[in-house]
Amino acid sequence: MAVWPRTVESLVVIDDAFWRGKRIFLTGHTGFKGAWLALWLKRMGAQVTGYALAPSTDPSLYQLADVAGQIERNHIADIRDLAALRAAMSEAQPDIVLHLAAQPLVRASYADPVETFASNVMGTTHLLESVRHTPSVRVCLVITTDKVYENREWHYPYREQDPLGGHDPYSTSKACTELVAASYRLSFLAAQNVSVATARAGNVIGGGDWSADRLVPDCVRAMQAGKPLVVRNPKSVRPWQLVLEPLAGYLQLAQLQWQQPTKYATAFNFGPHAQQVLNVGAVAGLLTQYWGDGASWELTPQQGAQVHEAGLLSLDISHTMAQTNWRPVYGPEEAIRRTVTWYKQALAATDAAAICTLCDREIDDYLAHAAAAHSS
Repeated sequence: MAVWPRTVESLVVIDDAFWRGKRIFLTGHTGFKGAWLALWLKRMGAQVTGYALAPSTDPSLYQLADVAGQIERNHIADIRDLAALRAAMSEAQPDIVLHLAAQPLVRASYADPVETFASNVMGTTHLLESVRHTPSVRVCLVITTDKVYENREWHYPYREQDPLGGHDPYSTSKACTELVAASYRLSFLAAQNVSVATARAGNVIGGGDWSADRLVPDCVRAMQAGKPLVVRNPKSVRPWQLVLEPLAGYLQLAQLQWQQPTKYATAFNFGPHAQQVLNVGAVAGLLTQYWGDGASWELTPQQGAQVHEAGLLSLDISHTMAQTNWRPVYGPEEAIRRTVTWYKQALAATDAAAICTLCDREIDDYLAHAAAAHSS
């Protein structure tokens, strides 16, 4: 594997000029990561078509930032509806497809495995089938997860060539998604000069997430209610990262797919450095520390049968850094501090403009820190 020289001149940066005027089909734009990505694309001048179910939480960043009012086309629809998806993509005639729509929660996958497999496996199949019938598409990036790997509970960070697998329905569905993407790449899309890549991102935190059974939203709800944050598995280790870290990676990767479609039609990990992973208890401690005002956390009593959740998970990002020169900007403590700050400011915001200003400021800070880190 060739390693690119790590000079400032060779860095792949997010190029506003590249994205300006590009037609983007973004699935999952009503979700946490998708809403951030929609806002980032719009500030660069992209023409965004969003396709997703209605937000699953209230509040949601999609609603608070009025994402629907800022993008060119807004489809509240289901990726399991192939006819609707194909029609929406045909109407948009996108240059680039960014696929984030999914059922994203491990514990929810135990409650409804059929919906999880239908959304994540067949939904992705429908997405790629729609790409196959839309000649305008040159790049398709499918977002999966760090949980696609067969987890052996070892300290070795997982590499892109490690075996795929999954214990819970969510992880298994995302491993299947990887296989579907590879099949469409090899069977159809490479011959049509469409570059299909997959991005496997670690645990994402940041302002604007109100999902159930996620540590940061659980913390925000507890703090607002004046109660301790309740933690299930404090010893579980995860590759935590600020939401902007993988999104920056997705944008850079899509640019590279456009420039060198064959070379970048593969899988890439996005996460923190392996030595920067933290366990849930450490993250809970930092969240409550930065929140202040007497915030605390406690261990929930284990009652009844407990669903399986991975205990140790980290990613090897050396391939991604070598091939794209993307690298993490913030350590976990800074990511947590920024997350808490965003929520505190958002809770005092009065309208969508104020929320968008918060998001713009966060992106500006990230880009400034990235430039400083890369030039040092």
